[in-house]
Amino acid sequence: MAHLTTNPADKERFLCIYPAYINSKKTLAEGRRIPAEKAVENPSCAEIRDVLTAAGLNVLVENKMYSREWNRDVQFRGRVRIQLKLEDGSLCQEKFTSRKDVMFYVAEMIPKLKSRTQKSGGAEAGSQQGEGGKKGRRRRSR
Repeated sequence: MAHLTTNPADKERFLCIYPAYINSKKTLAEGRRIPAEKAVENPSCAEIRDVLTAAGLNVLVENKMYSREWNRDVQFRGRVRIQLKLEDGSLCQEKFTSRKDVMFYVAEMIPKLKSRTQKSGGAEAGSQQGEGGKKGRRRRSR
């Protein structure tokens, strides 16, 4: 009896998205679920919520902790729930058919947020994103 309800409009049936799923700083083992070059550097729950609310989806934020997140810091807390389907099983929005669609969309839109583009280091962090070997380069520059 995993789910008491099969109604997709019920909050228990909403998709769960943790920020770790789209965090370019995480490895697959640490919970990233999309390719690193498409992911975002340290996304927050608030950013995910803002992007999806602007897209017109029904979004809830819960104060939950991702089980693979070792850092107990407040900025890493939170889980976003998204309603993907209506009560009759039809999609809320045609462009979001799966959780992958939602994750790719969020990862694409977060760098365009005003809060990201106005930060002084924002542009620099964005231009660096495509390069995979960031860790090694940081170690050498110390």
